[in-house]
Amino acid sequence: MSGSKQKDGKITFDYIVVGTGPAGSVIAKKLTDDKKTSVLVLEAGENNDRDTPISNSTFALELEEMYLPQYFWQGEGVPQEKVNERSFEWTTGRLLGGGTSINTQQYVRPTSAVFQQWEKLLGPLWSPKNATRTFRKMENYNGKTNNKEARGYKGLIDIRQAPENPTLMSKKLVSAIEKATGFKKVLDYNDPKTPLGPFTRWQLFQQPNGRRESASTAFLSSDIMTTAGQGVNGRKLQVFFKSTVLRVLFKNKRAIGVEFLKEGKRVRAYSRKKVIISAGINSSQLLMLSGIGPAKMLKDEGIPVVFANPHVGKGLRNHTLNFAEFSANPKDNPLPEDDPNALFTGGAFLPDPTPGSNKTRRAVQLIGIGSKGKLTIAILFLKPKSRGSIKIQSNDPLKIVLADEGYLHNPADLEAVKNCYKVYIKKIAAQLTAIDRSYRLVSPTLDIINNNRKLEEFIKNNFDHNHHEQGALRMAPLSKGGVVDSYGQVHGVKDLIVADDSIIPFTVDGNTSAPAYLIGNTIAQQLVKQNARDNKKR
Repeated sequence: MSGSKQKDGKITFDYIVVGTGPAGSVIAKKLTDDKKTSVLVLEAGENNDRDTPISNSTFALELEEMYLPQYFWQGEGVPQEKVNERSFEWTTGRLLGGGTSINTQQYVRPTSAVFQQWEKLLGPLWSPKNATRTFRKMENYNGKTNNKEARGYKGLIDIRQAPENPTLMSKKLVSAIEKATGFKKVLDYNDPKTPLGPFTRWQLFQQPNGRRESASTAFLSSDIMTTAGQGVNGRKLQVFFKSTVLRVLFKNKRAIGVEFLKEGKRVRAYSRKKVIISAGINSSQLLMLSGIGPAKMLKDEGIPVVFANPHVGKGLRNHTLNFAEFSANPKDNPLPEDDPNALFTGGAFLPDPTPGSNKTRRAVQLIGIGSKGKLTIAILFLKPKSRGSIKIQSNDPLKIVLADEGYLHNPADLEAVKNCYKVYIKKIAAQLTAIDRSYRLVSPTLDIINNNRKLEEFIKNNFDHNHHEQGALRMAPLSKGGVVDSYGQVHGVKDLIVADDSIIPFTVDGNTSAPAYLIGNTIAQQLVKQNARDNKKR
């Protein structure tokens, strides 16, 4: 801990970062690129990068289902009223790399239409142009595109387009989607010019050899720090593992440090400049436990109010997740025999099929998941209108929050998912069978799709949970439901920043790892600039 302890024994750094996920890791690396700047990063989990289930990409689809306690926060959300009172896990990665170490590795940039909304609310820092520039700087793209100007080839995040040679099953699915929807196959769905259409190759957070690429392998690698969390080559970086943050410490509404449990012992660490929370789904709880949130809730739990903000924990949203299952030709391999790390069997991004909806906006994600003699299509609705909330149960920081994701609370979401089956799945099924009679829709059957009541029940009973939580600490002016400003600074206090998917102001139209990296990088750049200005004044 070079330069981290003062004469009075206090643990003190320039910055404290909570969480090693995609935003926290980027920020820690960027700040300590300046060898004069010290950063303490607190990670509740451990360094599991060398564990086979984490590093081996073939485990990616199993990990979230296995829900192993050594890698995941163990929690459950409240029963969902509109999904037949079913409840789902409330979790993310509890290990180095956060969610990027346990997710399904899909690299999906939000489209320009999303960033146009962000820019209108927050200013040019979050414009489509700036977003593309930032993604280019971060990524090392290993794949094909028709727009090389929009892709990056020298960044730290390895992105692999896979498989190189799509299987017959994938080609049949994509051909069926083309014929069913009228959208032509696209080569690169992360090209801002081609956000809609089916494709045979996904883009994955993977190294060229197919091993998982995570926030830790990209930004906290061996040339940045040791496996024990000590910065190397003069870098003033320290990662404390098995360190669960309990609350932020304030003095006159200025964040001055954090209190945390490190291997069962209560410890305090102090920051000279800023505290940065990048704890994902846990960030809302941390703010509330620190005295920032709805005043009545805090007072009822005996938490001193630092700044009353009714928006904290509100506006939570998540993408919906349902499935359609098909029989498949047993002779068709779902993945190339020489590339099991490819994971998926084709897919598509499409508009909302609901009559009257915008047909130029991405709103539906279809993911082909193949196995021997079977093809499953995961259906994600990306523009939900339903909103949920996060509330603390008490002032006990180790007690799980009351997370209500509000699935299908707005009736328009159920209508949109129903239309995904009535329009897309029904037509895709017909085209698949026309291409190869072995491919037939098994679940839901056509009689269910054609019966409104039966279809609604099918959707509710077969609804699944997505780990795409976002927006509970919205980045917006306070008057517009905001918790943080356009730089991630928490309203009402000083030197406290939130940087993760919880500050997303408008729902992203794809997987959430890529926007988390973007948020971390964008906020880190602003901090680096501020440091440079401060140094000039000295």
